[in-house]
Amino acid sequence: MFQIRIHGRGGQGVVTATEMLSVAAFEEGRHAQAFPSFGSERTGAPVVAFCRIDDKEIRLREPIMEPDALIIQDPTLLHQIDVFAGLKPDGYVLLNTHHTFETIGLGDFVKERDHKRLCTLPATQLGLKHVGRPIPNVPLIAGFAALSDMIQLESVIKAINEKFSGKVAEGNIAAATEAYALVKEQMKEHSHA
Repeated sequence: MFQIRIHGRGGQGVVTATEMLSVAAFEEGRHAQAFPSFGSERTGAPVVAFCRIDDKEIRLREPIMEPDALIIQDPTLLHQIDVFAGLKPDGYVLLNTHHTFETIGLGDFVKERDHKRLCTLPATQLGLKHVGRPIPNVPLIAGFAALSDMIQLESVIKAINEKFSGKVAEGNIAAATEAYALVKEQMKEHSHA
């Protein structure tokens, strides 16, 4: 079973992100489960949501304490809560920022980890550029697909088309496609480093 924890703030589409991830996995014939951690859902408050993907039925219902992957939608959370709590030693981290891990003070954290599993992505800027709103969730899902190879970009696009329509769907598909390409490019650089 592959377990993903998404950290963000109310209003950033954290819950929608896990729902879309589970739809994308479902499109590929896998079992998936998405659920929020209920707490304060007010705009700007820290929010956590969870997604599990497996080839068989998922019976677990509790929050994910030891994720295989973390998607961090808001880098300001790094200084507020322990977003890395329980992350498996070989876990994936996708962080919404245009900075490097080192620039934002995570140099020691990344030293201990496999660089091919760590990635930053300017997802908020991609949301603004393609959708006109600073919502990072869709670019991050596509970035996660590129980073982990857990799901295909085509499945993310299907999930976008199920959730949105018209111009909003088109913008999100463009943002997702660019995010996927950017992460694949970073992965190439890491493998040559």
